[in-house]
Amino acid sequence: MITRMLSEIAAMSSGRLGPGYIAAGNTAAAPGEWSDLSVQGVYKDSREAGDGRLFIPLSGDNFDGHLYAEAALANGASASFWQEDREIPAGLAGKPLVLVDDTLAALQRLASAYRSQLKTTIVGITGSNGKTTTKDMVAAALGSTLRVHKTAGNLNNHIGLPLTVLSLAEDNEAAVLEMGMSGLREIALLTEIARPDIAIITNIGDAHLLQLGSREAIAQAKLEIAEGLKPGGLLIVSADEPLIREQLKKTALPEHAAVRTFGASSNADWRAADIQVGAVSTSFSVQSGAAAAYSPAGKDAPPSYHSLRIEIPVPGVHNVHNALAAIAAAAACGIPPEAAAAGLASMQLTGMRIQPMKASNGALILNDAYNANPTAVRAAVDLVAGLSGYRRKWIVLSDMRELGAAEEALHRETGAYITPDKADAVLTCGALSIHTSEGAAASFGSSAAAAVRHFDNQDSLIGALAAELDPRDLVLVKGSRTMHMERVVEALQR
Repeated sequence: MITRMLSEIAAMSSGRLGPGYIAAGNTAAAPGEWSDLSVQGVYKDSREAGDGRLFIPLSGDNFDGHLYAEAALANGASASFWQEDREIPAGLAGKPLVLVDDTLAALQRLASAYRSQLKTTIVGITGSNGKTTTKDMVAAALGSTLRVHKTAGNLNNHIGLPLTVLSLAEDNEAAVLEMGMSGLREIALLTEIARPDIAIITNIGDAHLLQLGSREAIAQAKLEIAEGLKPGGLLIVSADEPLIREQLKKTALPEHAAVRTFGASSNADWRAADIQVGAVSTSFSVQSGAAAAYSPAGKDAPPSYHSLRIEIPVPGVHNVHNALAAIAAAAACGIPPEAAAAGLASMQLTGMRIQPMKASNGALILNDAYNANPTAVRAAVDLVAGLSGYRRKWIVLSDMRELGAAEEALHRETGAYITPDKADAVLTCGALSIHTSEGAAASFGSSAAAAVRHFDNQDSLIGALAAELDPRDLVLVKGSRTMHMERVVEALQR
């Protein structure tokens, strides 16, 4: 984590030390006045122990962190940011404060300045789907050889990313940072803070259609990650997405930056062969084109990964593509192929992303309840379709949010994608998911009355599913984060 003197923190954040500050070494300091002191880390939740960290009092429409600065200092914080347009209350008079124009902007400037002082190799990841899984895979592959830090949970926005950067130890050899967005120029901000050596775009999907209006605009927003790429850096993108190719033509890459591709397309630099998908793992052989090799200027040539056999502890062809992106990053970082393969085989995935679990009666649940959009649901349906040996395969879906004006049509099209050869039954709940059931019913035809059902609430769905679930069954559970479909999983496990 960042460890600097408070005067350095002030300079790095473009702030100034508050009244009462006495420079280090000034022997004229009166009792109770304070000299320059060490700050070890930053945080924003005053309920936590300060532990010598800098408190960041963020403000929003319904909260004001400044109200808790005094409590944070009393609870062990070494100092606090303070927005200079606010009057300093009597309880903070003479306390160690850094006065800034805006506490959030100052946090971001501090993170950017700290990043510029680090020798850490940064891998930035964005995309409509698969960001977190790819983050876990990259961290696992690099972590087989290097000291690696990765974004915790979903701290991937304008607050979470700078906090993650500031949590990096100076001896971290690599860091894997997830970058999320809901509108244009948000990733541009994140990439300017992180300044990645390697940037990955997993794919372009349907998420955030509500905010951006079209997949073309989504592609434009994702390509913003290239703006912060270091000169001579590497951009890794899907070869299977025409929108990325089109947007790349309009994107100015930094000097000497390179582009490498992954995916199913025959012209991809990194491809997979002999893919074997199981319910809890997937294996494949890596195929790399002649141009796949990449190493930064002055670095040794990267090791060859061609025909390397990889096993990942997660099912699905879409996860093979995520793994290919991770392999491309690992090769660029000089990770030996066998080490990268071992790292991927033992990786720990963030929960609720195609997470295999057991129901109380022994049935297999694929818990994919973290989020949902049409592209991600189709990928999950394809996974279920490719699995065999189960008495019945159930697909349990809820609403997909933030799809904009076309949300009803997109739900209906997603349902229509589920056909009798892919699953045996479709259960839905949620106001929008009734349209998913309508689409599925059209695909199931005469068998729809028994195979496709919509429920007004989760409790009704859980009751119906639990009553019919057999130990030999497979259940996929998926929905947008706000629909909390993990409750269905939890109920089946009780």
